[in-house]
Amino acid sequence: MSREGNLEAPTRHAIDWKNPEFWNEDALNRELERVYDICHGCRRCVSLCNAFPTLFDLIDESSTMEVDGVAKSDYMKVVDQCYLCDVCYMTKCPYTPPHEWNVDFPHLMLRAKAVKFKKGEVSRAERFLASTDVHGSLAGIPVVVQTVNAVNRTQFARKRMESMLGVDAKAWLPELATKRFRRQAKQAPRAGAPAKNGERTPGKVAIFSTCYVNYNEPGIGLDLLAVLAHNDIPCELVEKEACCGMPKLELGDLDGVTELAAKNLPVLARYAREGYAILAPIPSCALMFKQEIPLLMPESAEAKAVQAAMWDPFEYLVARHKDGLLKTDFKLELGIVSYHVPCHSRVQNMGKKTEELLKLIPGTTVNTVERCSGHAGTYGVKKAHHANAMKIGKPVFRAMAQPTGGAPAFISSDCQLAGHHIEQGIREGNFGEARPELAHPISLVARAYGLG
Repeated sequence: MSREGNLEAPTRHAIDWKNPEFWNEDALNRELERVYDICHGCRRCVSLCNAFPTLFDLIDESSTMEVDGVAKSDYMKVVDQCYLCDVCYMTKCPYTPPHEWNVDFPHLMLRAKAVKFKKGEVSRAERFLASTDVHGSLAGIPVVVQTVNAVNRTQFARKRMESMLGVDAKAWLPELATKRFRRQAKQAPRAGAPAKNGERTPGKVAIFSTCYVNYNEPGIGLDLLAVLAHNDIPCELVEKEACCGMPKLELGDLDGVTELAAKNLPVLARYAREGYAILAPIPSCALMFKQEIPLLMPESAEAKAVQAAMWDPFEYLVARHKDGLLKTDFKLELGIVSYHVPCHSRVQNMGKKTEELLKLIPGTTVNTVERCSGHAGTYGVKKAHHANAMKIGKPVFRAMAQPTGGAPAFISSDCQLAGHHIEQGIREGNFGEARPELAHPISLVARAYGLG
């Protein structure tokens, strides 16, 4: 007799993508039918994203009102709505392993996306959107950056992007930086003190800057350098890096993910072996090295070494505080901060470390919102999904704009893409007159220290 739900923490199995059975469509459809039937009988996840309402509508509108009445050709309609946030697995599903039903909905969706990708059913436009290193190749080139940014702000260009790339003309898009972070970081102040290890923390840091910080918002990385220098923590930039692979994972391009991992892992593993804490200031990038790459490459010693050395910046700073090695000489109050916990931070199982650190700042009230913003990488900018992304995010927009105690001075999310999505949602929604400033949490800490 099976038991009703898990009483244990969910555990993850390695992704068996080297097994020919992984790619067998009949086997995939059998597993999709099995899991869809379990989800149909539970329906706890209906409010999380559009994947589950899509599934339940297909079932309820079928001739049998059961999964067997849904055409297998419609199974991918559910898959296409999943953006691998992992929240269903981590917070809702009672049947995740070690439960005998062994439901891992996100990784089943990943398997289906991988089969779709291998069949050549992912468009060139989608593949281009996932090629962040290609987009970023223009960042930092004088005149070109200004021209590209100016053109992309025009209605004509956005309509062309909508028709050619499927990017919704109304969706917020990041601009290219005039100077890349990795170039600016060479002149940034660094700690001159020797590394001081704590009970919980290595005393020196290597920064994996991420595509977004390097190409789009280098100020986040510069603020991180300033906070580390203020706390006498020696740091250096990872010598060489490529995209973490998350955009390609979302497409199901597993070969592309492992090709990027082959570039990153040898470099990062060296820092891990030398005793560095490796910090990635974007949650999705940290999650790739903490979870997805080790599950795709379970036999890789380098992947395991990097996994053990990878930290979210606030996870590291809070541990540093517990070691008695973080300065709390904050000079400026922040007032009310509406802080959003991104899905890919929640999945790292580290608790609300950003909230914990922000609450150390005197004169600061933190209104924490722990729910998916709906942006989810490229999902929220695509014409096919942007309206759904705004609908998913609406409860977040409202909670961020209207916290108990008054209007916020700042809105903030560790995922800056989610932050901009929330900012757009607040601007377009009917949530009062307040227009709080968007600032990344690490930039808020730098501001509170009086840096920059």
